Amino acid sequence: MSDTPADVVENDDPPRRSRRRWRRHAIVLAVMLLLFGVPWWTLLAAGAAWPTAVVVAGTLVFAAAFAGLPLLMMYGHGRRHLDRAAAAGDALLGAAWVLFVWSVLGHLLELALVIAGVEDPVRSRVVAAAVVAVVVVLLVWGHFEAMRVPRVRTVDVGIAGLGAGLDGLRVAMITDTHYGPIDRARWSAAVVDRVNDLDADVVCHVGDIADGTVAVREAQASPLASVRAVSARVYVTGNHEYFSEAQGWLDYMESIGWAALHNRHIVVDRGGDRLVVAGVDDATAAGSGVHGHGANLQAALEGADRALPVLLLAHQPKQVPHAVGAGVDLQISGHTHGGQIWPFNFLVRLDQPVVQGLSRHGERTQLYTSRGTGFWGPPFRVFAPSEITLLTLRRA
Repeated sequence: MSDTPADVVENDDPPRRSRRRWRRHAIVLAVMLLLFGVPWWTLLAAGAAWPTAVVVAGTLVFAAAFAGLPLLMMYGHGRRHLDRAAAAGDALLGAAWVLFVWSVLGHLLELALVIAGVEDPVRSRVVAAAVVAVVVVLLVWGHFEAMRVPRVRTVDVGIAGLGAGLDGLRVAMITDTHYGPIDRARWSAAVVDRVNDLDADVVCHVGDIADGTVAVREAQASPLASVRAVSARVYVTGNHEYFSEAQGWLDYMESIGWAALHNRHIVVDRGGDRLVVAGVDDATAAGSGVHGHGANLQAALEGADRALPVLLLAHQPKQVPHAVGAGVDLQISGHTHGGQIWPFNFLVRLDQPVVQGLSRHGERTQLYTSRGTGFWGPPFRVFAPSEITLLTLRRA
């Protein structure tokens, strides 16, 4: 037996890695079986007594989706990064999730029909037809919601100690644009036009700018160079920048005229009064392995006049305890997408203190959480509309 701990760890690593890998595979398989098995049972097997040809054809469709989803994800989001495969896999995942959710809820309709005395196979066929109809409507509507240019959501935020010159200062906020496998260059340009129509004093991009490197996604991101602001355009990283090249996106945004707030601040002057606009790296930055990255609010506020009100850009809402500790007046965040596809918002809430909207934390700090301007992965938004946010700061 060796006395060297490193030798022991080295000898134990392969079996541990193997067990972890098999555990992950088992979890993924269980999720996949639920995701496709519940809808298969609800639509085809639960007492509907469909003709054999219908059951066989439907089963083949579910089997093809069950086998195709991991393959599309592997080719789309694995080493090959094939955008068409990624887009198809994301769409299939979103459709499967919506079908699963409403197949589960369909059993509430089945219970009502049981109470009403409706017998099978009519009862199960009514449930199957209702589930399919609802899912089709939600997917069509949800895709339209995801792909359209977001509406503007206006919010007034009262801030104690805000100078008279800053009263009415307009902050336009976009976040989670997630330029990705679906080419949305025209959408990006339309978003910029809508932001420019707001004539904001400060424009903020609060992270998750793209899924991919600058070289791959620049065509979609380039309209951001045309954003207009009276005083400043500011940007911070989100967690998705750390999946590709965070520093590359910081450098790119600087190159097109934005102030990349990599744990630093700027000061906005309006009407003789000043506002500190600070930004920190995403909460995942420290563990990303990217040298010199990691959320550091103390560094971001270093040298700032602490008597001035502070607006903080931090991608994730759960970074707000640091803002409270530092006496920040308003933190703005994204990341949650408002859940994007209901009822995923309940799962998001397990990880984040807020899913969307304006909230108060401690005596001084307020947090505004955007539902996001774009979407990630599945090109659907169900009961979680996208937004461009216009925050108007008011003297409290």
